[in-house]
Amino acid sequence: MSKFIIFTDGGARGNPGPAGIGAVIYNEDKVLVAEISEYLGETTNNQAEYKALIAALKKVITLGAIEVECYLDSELVVKQLNREYKIKNKELAPLFLEIHNLSLNFKKISFIHIPRERNKEADKLANEAMDRGAK
Repeated sequence: MSKFIIFTDGGARGNPGPAGIGAVIYNEDKVLVAEISEYLGETTNNQAEYKALIAALKKVITLGAIEVECYLDSELVVKQLNREYKIKNKELAPLFLEIHNLSLNFKKISFIHIPRERNKEADKLANEAMDRGAK
């Protein structure tokens, strides 16, 4: 069984502003298998949070994932993905739909909210991406 554990973070300086994403991907034995750090250009915090998860899900699909646990420090995004909150922002709706479509590749997927302190690696990668883009 190919299970992966994903930690993602996205941020924008200014909201909207220069934005970046970060993701850390572990296999089921908690061994680091991939990191993602990408500059997005100008976007919002919430769009960056979604785009970080999209990038990570695309990566684990290439790694043969069957089951995925996704950890995010964005309570809004987690509650939207778990259908506890409606998506009122028209820019987030297509990103939500893309994640929904990507999730069809897995037998099991879960979205779990974690405190920011437990997401330091993904946060660091997102900030490094923003720093690179600011140059």
